[in-house]
Amino acid sequence: MPGIGKPSPDEAVGGPRGTFVERVTAWSVLHRKTAIGGWFALLLVALLASVLVTGSEALTTDPGESGRAQDVLRSQQTDEPVHENVLIQPREADSRTRFSSAEIQAAVTDMVQTLKRESESVADIRSPLDKGNESLLSEDGRSGLVTFEVTGPDEELGLHSETAWKSINAVQDRHENVWVGQAGDMSTRTAVDNAYDDDFQRSEVISLPLTLVILLVVFGALIAASVPLLLSITAVLSTLGFLQALGHVIPINSTVSSVVLLIGMAVGVDYSLFYLRREREERQRGRDFKEALQVTARTSGHAVVLSGVTVMLCLSGLYLTGMDVFRGLAVGTSIVVGLTVIGSMTVLPALLSVLGHRVDKGRIPWLGRRRTAAGESRVWAAVARAVVRRPLAWGGVALLALLAVALPALDMRLQDPSVTDSMPHTNPTVETVARMDKAFPGDPSPARLVVWGDKVGDPAVRQAVDSLRERAADTDGQIGTSITSTTVGDALVVKVPLAGSGTDKTSNAALETLREDLLPPTLGKVDGIEYAVNGQTAQPYDFTKTLRDTTPAVLAFVLAVAFILLLVFFRSLAVPVISIVLNLLSITAAYGAVTWVFQDGHLSSLLDFTPYGGVTSWLPLFMFVLLFGLSMDYHIFILSRIRERRLAGEDPKTAVVSGIATSAGVVTSAAVIMVAVFSIFVTLSAIEYKMLGVGMSLAIVIDATVVRGVLLPAVMSLLGENTWALPRWMQWLPGRRTETTASEPVPAPGHTEPSVSVQRGEDTSLSAPRSQG
Repeated sequence: MPGIGKPSPDEAVGGPRGTFVERVTAWSVLHRKTAIGGWFALLLVALLASVLVTGSEALTTDPGESGRAQDVLRSQQTDEPVHENVLIQPREADSRTRFSSAEIQAAVTDMVQTLKRESESVADIRSPLDKGNESLLSEDGRSGLVTFEVTGPDEELGLHSETAWKSINAVQDRHENVWVGQAGDMSTRTAVDNAYDDDFQRSEVISLPLTLVILLVVFGALIAASVPLLLSITAVLSTLGFLQALGHVIPINSTVSSVVLLIGMAVGVDYSLFYLRREREERQRGRDFKEALQVTARTSGHAVVLSGVTVMLCLSGLYLTGMDVFRGLAVGTSIVVGLTVIGSMTVLPALLSVLGHRVDKGRIPWLGRRRTAAGESRVWAAVARAVVRRPLAWGGVALLALLAVALPALDMRLQDPSVTDSMPHTNPTVETVARMDKAFPGDPSPARLVVWGDKVGDPAVRQAVDSLRERAADTDGQIGTSITSTTVGDALVVKVPLAGSGTDKTSNAALETLREDLLPPTLGKVDGIEYAVNGQTAQPYDFTKTLRDTTPAVLAFVLAVAFILLLVFFRSLAVPVISIVLNLLSITAAYGAVTWVFQDGHLSSLLDFTPYGGVTSWLPLFMFVLLFGLSMDYHIFILSRIRERRLAGEDPKTAVVSGIATSAGVVTSAAVIMVAVFSIFVTLSAIEYKMLGVGMSLAIVIDATVVRGVLLPAVMSLLGENTWALPRWMQWLPGRRTETTASEPVPAPGHTEPSVSVQRGEDTSLSAPRSQG
């Protein structure tokens, strides 16, 4: 390894006039112990921060009117009571057994007596058998509800809730022919959270070995495959440590850590793959480690940095939504991507310099020899040659195919799933919620009307609530009349049943009727109070409305950021336009597929979900921002290789073919890994995560095949030299005017193709005259 690890400035990677990436890489190679030690010291700092930074966690606030109600309840000195329901009905849905049967009434009596024995854990037990509790009986006369409250204080709610759950299960065991199920404020939330946690834990266990297997196939050697995995895992662990500390200041959703894991693994392996494959390619062409790292830092290193910056800036657009859930996702994913970029410039080249030829140790039989050869992909070279010969025909067919896939997106309906829509009914609590919703429409998830102000205790408020109940009777079932109220500190919480499943069109229409038609002439006429509606219908309703209002600003920001970055990096007006249009095509096609599969219900048995007639509201924007950043990896890497070939003297069409052919291996490998990682989402229980997995995976497949192999070469061959043109009036833009491409390096032994390179200090802007040597 000539020159590696020696502190002579003359042998530094990139030399004293190298770019920032080259200088950082040179420092890391020359001070490899410091670089590697510093990286693991950063990991230690993150883990210590997660332990040492203490205090209460920042709470996520819902947007709109729901958020105002939420803030009022949080400001009260007394917490809202935790209400739980026990549904008792015949076990079989088609049973003719009535609630008045001796078997069911015996189960009700047993339930009430069992709960009363747990007086330290529950209170305010109400039975449908008691006089005055007729509202706890269903209209069809088959079902009844036993209700109770879980007693505090807060630190004991979990324990008391578990005690009540055990008691309810004991009653179920004693009455096998009767359905006894619990669903309420805490039990439903706990069941859903536990299901999510179990799913993500399973996905985390699957993702690591799956990624390692694919890397072994890509590199054919155990050591080479372990390096990307090491970088990704350490970057993810550091991010999770920092997020744990930041969670005391910034609201971090509970699912952010799992998203960070999967995104971190995907980009970490991608960036390492770009770097490692280029470094190996240069060594196989005859360069020593110093020269190979020099070329890699100058080419793939720059592409990785630009890709990472693009992803982070695109994700920062989520801040424009003003919603905490998106802010937390943006912070988490930006940190893991940023750390991965830093690691690719520091610890990755340092590790490679330490390993040297040992990076190819641990060859896998039947893979090791085949995977050590660097060269062009014959398949993609043949496809690219066919496309550049007939760009209009190939490009037209590919465009029509993507538009056909995207067509269902025109009918996309944004609608959040209810608990019963999201989770499989094999979960006992979810099945209880579904049964309860059918027997008592609106009761499992009523609207919560929060009233506060100086005169909240006046009789006029109670009269307004009574008037609200009377007006609800005239809404043809949209608003239920079983309206109840509870005092929470200085506020009044009024629960109003809404028709529908809780998140469908029926529930949304009922919410609008409540807010716009019933509340203004009742509580709206009372002076000295304010009110706001929250609940499982109002929260997603307000979320979707806020999202629709802010999405145009996010889209404009992301498109502008991507355009400016690509314009400056490539110093070309056509390249950013091509990249943005092609990205939009692949994303729109993914939208169409998600709509066709999940909204229209195709492939439901294969993917194990029940369609509910919509697409979850946060998915399109999150997919757009994330895909727009991640797909730039491929475009930047491929375009960089094409530009290198063009600077080396090849004609425009030849440069396109050879650039795509030489980048095909690494891009295909990266795409396979990213698709494998995102496909894990499809195995999760929640339908919204299945949507994310299908949408992300399909978009990446489209981007790495149809866009890269057909549309990109078709457009570039049609534009020819104009692809790289920069108008004279834009020549003032900053950018890389001087560089060494080294795309045609020192030939490998026996290789007779002449080497052509551009010397440092020469103007390499493709819009300017070039000197070829």
